[in-house]
Amino acid sequence: MQYKADSPEDYISQLTEERKAPMTKLHNLIKKHMPKGLESGMGYGMPAYFVPKSIYPDGYHCKPFPPLPFINIASQKNFIALYHSGLYAKKELYDWFVGEYPKHAKYKLDMGKSCVRFKKVDDIPYDLIQELLGKMTVEEWIDIYESAMKKK
Repeated sequence: MQYKADSPEDYISQLTEERKAPMTKLHNLIKKHMPKGLESGMGYGMPAYFVPKSIYPDGYHCKPFPPLPFINIASQKNFIALYHSGLYAKKELYDWFVGEYPKHAKYKLDMGKSCVRFKKVDDIPYDLIQELLGKMTVEEWIDIYESAMKKK
């Protein structure tokens, strides 16, 4: 779903009452525990946590203007989504997350090509997400990203 928002807080303020609390909790958790060097704002119409141009001036390869994305969250029609670039760029991190997920949630993991979908907002594994946030540094993300770009 698309929202016209200038900040994550503005985005969250437009959500239904059912979605405001979990999205606020996710946003606050990510801001508190995100890797050092990331900044928060809006990206691709959703709350974003990205590598600022002051650290990585090249920005995102698709469009050099925006900063390098790392994490996004969104309230979609039927779920809340967590987009974490590291999960898809580093197999060991992906395998760890998939292995740990059942220990933290009652429902089956629902992952797409670019996101983790939480259809039951009362079963978002915040403790697992907090742990995930500490698993990759900004420097490691930049190295992985640049290595992937050199292969293309």
